[in-house]
Amino acid sequence: MKLPKFVAFPFLFFCFFLSVRASQCVYLRFVWPAQKLYNFKRSQRTLSDTPNPPPTSPPPLSPISPRCSAKSVVNAHNNRAGVCVCVRPCVYVCINTTISSKQADAREPQEEQVAIHYLASFHELCVVTALLPLVTLFTCFVTAYVFQYDDVHETHCRVYNIIPSISAITGVSPQRYFWRFSIALHIGPRIPIAFVYKNYYRSQLRRISPAQVPQTSLLITLILVLNCIEIASLGGVTYISNRENYPVHERIFITFMVCSLCYMLATIKLNSILNAGQALSEKQLLSIKWKKILFAVSILSTVGLLVFFAKHRFYCHDLAFSWFAFFEYLIAIANMLFHFTIIWDFPSQFMMIVQGPRENLAQYLSSRPKLD
Repeated sequence: MKLPKFVAFPFLFFCFFLSVRASQCVYLRFVWPAQKLYNFKRSQRTLSDTPNPPPTSPPPLSPISPRCSAKSVVNAHNNRAGVCVCVRPCVYVCINTTISSKQADAREPQEEQVAIHYLASFHELCVVTALLPLVTLFTCFVTAYVFQYDDVHETHCRVYNIIPSISAITGVSPQRYFWRFSIALHIGPRIPIAFVYKNYYRSQLRRISPAQVPQTSLLITLILVLNCIEIASLGGVTYISNRENYPVHERIFITFMVCSLCYMLATIKLNSILNAGQALSEKQLLSIKWKKILFAVSILSTVGLLVFFAKHRFYCHDLAFSWFAFFEYLIAIANMLFHFTIIWDFPSQFMMIVQGPRENLAQYLSSRPKLD
């Protein structure tokens, strides 16, 4: 059964919309409340462990101006003639530090203020980045399996199969356009995330002995390189389909597989070095545990993929290609979920674009520890 394109496109977008809404509902229903509850309990535990400070009397209000109007606050800020401190919502206590206009003019020019132009939750960005290809892959599989069954099951052996490969369901129209658009949105945030991980690991080098720092720093650089090659290979496999250029597609896919497995192994090894003898939080332990499980799943699935690929390529066994496709889906899902563990590595961080004095930024960059 082949659906006309003027019907397939709206149906494809409808299925994708339903998948996105379903994943959003699952996140808001289960993940977000659990995270909020965990943060609340941790804050309550912190408050219970902190001794209560002795009660102090509130600062007296200024006899000249007990409350500052909006106009006086603005004038005080512009002329540097007063300091307003918020002691409770919508009430400002003004300390009388009046300065004459001549003294204000004689001062140095006002320093550049820090301005935040963009602020986004790094946690939510990582969730969307990780779930986007998974939701799109599910949408492409359902629509291609239902409406383009014969096209996605076509192989050179002409044998019976029931599961199409990822290359097959993302190589037909209109699924190929949807998959490529999704991967383009997915690759964009993954490049800065790779460098965020590099800086995150390098900030933990102080935990280990100085003798281990050079080798561990080299391992962090290797992880960054493997991650970037994996991202580039994912783009190459997506935009060079097996129908257009099979030899190039096959080589890029092998590169993606090798770099993905090496990246997982190097990440697990690095975590074992940095966290040796350290007291880890519940989320850190959960992240390390699932990284090891997903790496084991990827290794076993790779072995099964190679075995059934040989049976399909050289012997043309029935259902061999279906088993190959099954293990291919397991590898893809394990890879996506491995990167999804970033929600436990960065549970409450933010990404921001800040404008501020260049002197402060230059001072920060010059004061960073040199680890190389």
